[in-house]
Amino acid sequence: MADNIARVFADAITTDPTRPLLTWYDDASGDRTELSGATLANWVAKTANLLVDEVGLAPGTPAGVLLPPHWQTAAVLLGCWSAKLAVVDTPGDVDVLFAAADRLDEAQSWSADERYALGLSPLAAPLRQVPPGFADYVVEVRRHGDHFTPQPGPGPADRPLLARAQARATELGITPGARILIDTARYPDPVDWLLAPLTQAATVVLCANLNPASLAARTTTEQVTHTLP
Repeated sequence: MADNIARVFADAITTDPTRPLLTWYDDASGDRTELSGATLANWVAKTANLLVDEVGLAPGTPAGVLLPPHWQTAAVLLGCWSAKLAVVDTPGDVDVLFAAADRLDEAQSWSADERYALGLSPLAAPLRQVPPGFADYVVEVRRHGDHFTPQPGPGPADRPLLARAQARATELGITPGARILIDTARYPDPVDWLLAPLTQAATVVLCANLNPASLAARTTTEQVTHTLP
């Protein structure tokens, strides 16, 4: 196992970058978004380039992420880790903050030089109204390059995060190459819904507001091999 998250992500998509890596459902809105490994890598690269080229952040810089499980959250987190930033979840001083539009009040507890709001809308639609003091992530990130080469070696928290992710993959029964269905309400920790599957090169069907009545049909349609307990 590689000792850095960027390498683990790259290894997970190397065999077939075109296969669906992360499929997102929201049963409340009816939204479905499917990203191949190559497509997610594109969003990750754009995010890392935003952080390094535009914001000018160096490895080890703290970043705050106030986002629920979502495919855009995967892009933000993997972009931060590719840039070797230290993602923190305790309010305080950070250099960059990513916040969901419905958590802007919570964002006031953070001190950040750069702030990006995410509406998490279907088709990555821009915010209808950008809140004061924030930039719209999906608008800003699209202006950046499609390729990013991470610095070698792990970021400041990569080793402990990957150790936790490997342990969780074992605990949750995630096997190499599996296709996993995950209820976001039960597994909000990105170690569970993002990193643990990546350590096993598994693909994810990530479901918000999961309707139990749709579970059987979705498992068949998405060729799910394992549902997290």
